[in-house]
Amino acid sequence: MPFYLIFERLNSFVVWGVTTLIVGVVVLIILRLLAEAANLNFFGWTYVTIRRLTDPIIVPVRAALRGFRVDPKYAPLIAILIVILLGWLAVNLTATLLVTIAGVIGSIQMRSFPRLIGHLLYGLLAIYSLMIFARIVFSWMMIGYSNRVMRFLINATEPLLAPLRRVIPPLGMFDISAFIAFILIWLFQSAIAGTLLRG
Repeated sequence: MPFYLIFERLNSFVVWGVTTLIVGVVVLIILRLLAEAANLNFFGWTYVTIRRLTDPIIVPVRAALRGFRVDPKYAPLIAILIVILLGWLAVNLTATLLVTIAGVIGSIQMRSFPRLIGHLLYGLLAIYSLMIFARIVFSWMMIGYSNRVMRFLINATEPLLAPLRRVIPPLGMFDISAFIAFILIWLFQSAIAGTLLRG
């Protein structure tokens, strides 16, 4: 079986797994909302189980909404949106890694060094832009530097974002350094696709 078919099946499996996980989380959050609306026994096994499964998602979102002075009753809806966003990030990260690996293997088989470098650079830039996006999503959730994942994202993305922030200061409360970083990454990817990966 050709390697690209293996990667295609692996990607399909990841998409299926992430989609199943998203649907499961959304169903649990909806069940929690229905249980609260129906005034179920808060100490009953069903409600306690649903709360234990959904609290790790809803509690941080509720705290973040309070930080933004938004009514915490919207936490379940925002949690659903964040779960979908994180699922999208996971699917895109997997697809990017698999496409990059497939491109590298194909370049080695073709004995094309420029294409090999092109696929590596293009893939790394795509992963880097996903890391910036993940950092933005985590910051909306008020996840601080003490979190290991957030610390990694900040340490990895700050070398690009800090100089951009110095050149283009925030517009009021809006930091547009990430937006400029996305444009720069897109320009570099276009240049790589038009030169090293052409033909």
